[in-house]
Amino acid sequence: MLVDAARFAVGTLTAVPVAPPRVVDRRVALTGLLLAPLAVVPLGLLVTAVLFLGRELGLASLALGVAATAALALGSRAFHLDGLADTADALTSSYDRDRALAVMKRGDTGPAGAAALALTLGVQAASFASLALWQWGPVLAGALVCASRIAPALLCSRGLPAARPDGLTASYAGTLHPGVPLAAWTALAALLAAVTALTGLGWWRGVVCALVGLVLVAALARRAMRRLGGVTGDIHGAAIEIALAGMLLAAT
Repeated sequence: MLVDAARFAVGTLTAVPVAPPRVVDRRVALTGLLLAPLAVVPLGLLVTAVLFLGRELGLASLALGVAATAALALGSRAFHLDGLADTADALTSSYDRDRALAVMKRGDTGPAGAAALALTLGVQAASFASLALWQWGPVLAGALVCASRIAPALLCSRGLPAARPDGLTASYAGTLHPGVPLAAWTALAALLAAVTALTGLGWWRGVVCALVGLVLVAALARRAMRRLGGVTGDIHGAAIEIALAGMLLAAT
């Protein structure tokens, strides 16, 4: 089961070639979501390498930030960015729940989706650029990339049902005890505190980053519940991108 969960996490969250899981059921999917920060370690290392290498080559910090953002998007097949755009379009469309869900499922990007992408990617690129200027900033950037991937697990907590009955998300939404993802988030907060302490920013900065991410994910969940009656896979992707942008901003 653990092997299938790891394959599910890597195959879903990254572009790293991996054999498909033998079975994908609720248990495998939930375990995979909890393993997500470990599954994307290659993406965190990629971002760290881009920032370190670019800095050594004397590239402009803003160019480095854009390059790191592009590398991360390519490494995840822009999967979460698609979810961000669809979520923004749905939440700013008709107040009719069914119509909003239809907009989300349609998949084409409207004005709200385009604006959400531009603003979120802009914050990420600028934050990566700022972190690249600090000696160990690239390490923190990579750690934040990994930490942000726990966001979907939070959205699987009890009390957050699926917004629609179809799709993989419907099979495991609302089934995870809230203490499980919160414990995982706390562990990641401790890890971020250690990273920020080692990079000279103070341990408290890592805790702040984790809290900012948690608040943003909770706010998105609340909005989704009020407007859509639950969560979807697109909202999972949006949560990752929003959490990452917020944590990166808090780190700068």
